[in-house]
Amino acid sequence: MDAAVYRTPERAALRWVEDFNVALATGTAEAVADLFEADSHWRDTLALTWTLKTTSGRDTLAADLTALAAQRGLRDVAIDPERCPPRTVRRAGAEVVEAFLSFQTDIGRCAGLLRMAVGAQKAWTLLTTLEAIRGHEEETLRAARDEPAVSRAFHGPNWADKRRESAAYADRDPAVLVIGGGHGGITAAARLGQLGIDTLIVDRMARIGDNWRLRYHGLKLHNTLHSNHLPYLPFPETFPSYIPKDLIADWLEFYVGVMAINFWTRTSFDGAAWDEAAQCWTARLTLADGSTREMRPRHIIMATSISGTPSIPDIPTLENFQGTVLHSSRFGDGAQWRDRPVMVFGTGTSAHDIAQDLQGNGAQVTMVQRSPTLVVNIEPSAQLYDGVFLGPGPSRDDRDLITLSVPLALMKAAHKEITDRVKELDKPLLDGLEKAGFRLDFGEDGTGWPLKYRTRGGGYYFNVGCSELIAAGKIDLIQYADIDRFTPGGVAMRSGGERPAELVVLATGYKNQDHMVRLLFGEEIAERAGPVWNFDPDTQELRNMWMATGQPGLWFTGGAFSQCRVYSKYLALQIQARELGMVG
Repeated sequence: MDAAVYRTPERAALRWVEDFNVALATGTAEAVADLFEADSHWRDTLALTWTLKTTSGRDTLAADLTALAAQRGLRDVAIDPERCPPRTVRRAGAEVVEAFLSFQTDIGRCAGLLRMAVGAQKAWTLLTTLEAIRGHEEETLRAARDEPAVSRAFHGPNWADKRRESAAYADRDPAVLVIGGGHGGITAAARLGQLGIDTLIVDRMARIGDNWRLRYHGLKLHNTLHSNHLPYLPFPETFPSYIPKDLIADWLEFYVGVMAINFWTRTSFDGAAWDEAAQCWTARLTLADGSTREMRPRHIIMATSISGTPSIPDIPTLENFQGTVLHSSRFGDGAQWRDRPVMVFGTGTSAHDIAQDLQGNGAQVTMVQRSPTLVVNIEPSAQLYDGVFLGPGPSRDDRDLITLSVPLALMKAAHKEITDRVKELDKPLLDGLEKAGFRLDFGEDGTGWPLKYRTRGGGYYFNVGCSELIAAGKIDLIQYADIDRFTPGGVAMRSGGERPAELVVLATGYKNQDHMVRLLFGEEIAERAGPVWNFDPDTQELRNMWMATGQPGLWFTGGAFSQCRVYSKYLALQIQARELGMVG
């Protein structure tokens, strides 16, 4: 083969695509396998499997890909001229050619992303993803819904009248009921609405955005706005890089209005039972006025966050304490605790932010560490993991596809490389923390905070100043193992002496979705649905997130803004396919 073929990313990618089309036409796994590295990975998002799944290893990958490509009618693979052109980039410690692909299947329009080592001419990773179901694309459905410029019924119902009627659900039930009105529920509803699927969000809060608005006083997002945009409507350029909680809340409220999302506040979801014969739910709601309503949606999306219900651990002898005990979810601000001794149990993000707020208000603060915690400076270190969203380059849609294309194995390798760099950048701070007695960790195999989030939902802190206070001794630190027992006025230490406290804040995290499912649906449905969050070793995907579960009609969404923006698209497409009768 002429080496000139591989001299540019465009030529290298084009040659691989040509060979791939030829290999698919042969219908043999051997021909496909010859185009992949031995340690290659294929991630499919609905295009060929109707689910989210990563397959690793050339032989297994090639066999599955070849068979499914034939079944689904995969064809016309090409370099996508509408996306970022092929280029050379660094991924997971390697220089690779990265190319955006387009292709068709019998189901619809699809996209892909090819990644291969420079000069190797074999695929290292391949993403295949369904973009739209043919004949039911968002743009097609929007055009069908569009109203003429002039209406003969000039005094008939206008847009606002129709919105109020739609949101009332006086004579119908929604196809999809979304439980929880945070960014996860809202992004799912926005995607479903653009696909013409009747969707209602219910939330216990009094006002849209209150799940952010009512959190502790100093809260901001700890990553920049570039990765946190919602679908269809990005944040204005005027927004601060680190968005404060009240601005997030107001934006969510605005977003729901302009995206015409049906949303009931002050509404409690009291549980649901599955009607196997009718293939729908009987869902029980308590409304704002205290009345009840039974609905029969075909789908329920649990969007109550990956960590919804406060977790109050059983702390021996805590009952002896006669001061105030609050979970972090109920903490407002520290002004009333000036000059008073307080203890914060926990060393995650909420614990640090609350401790810093209390110290800034003049309280005498002691943090109690229960387990080693990952600490990373918010700038630049924490932002390095979101590097794909920063700086000039591809469009936001292209960046989302890049994020989607990274299989778990590469994510771990990339994050370990970043974490090694972060440890050097943050060394002075980390040394100061260890000197103060703070126990550090750096994630599974040194992979940093993102994988801790995806496995535990916490266990880390983006330093915005509290770590310096600990290192300087302005916030005291003790280890939970050194506490003997609680006393009426604080804690007695194993080494002797007593530490006073008038307030104990339990920054002890939240219960996961599994707890919520058992509470609201019962053990049988919880067992059928299966566990939620953390990685499934077989699929290498987050368990039961944004995909069909073992319980028909039950779906889950949650996670960071960027995760909800990216994966809400594929959650909505799966529900659309079921509404169209394409998937059982």
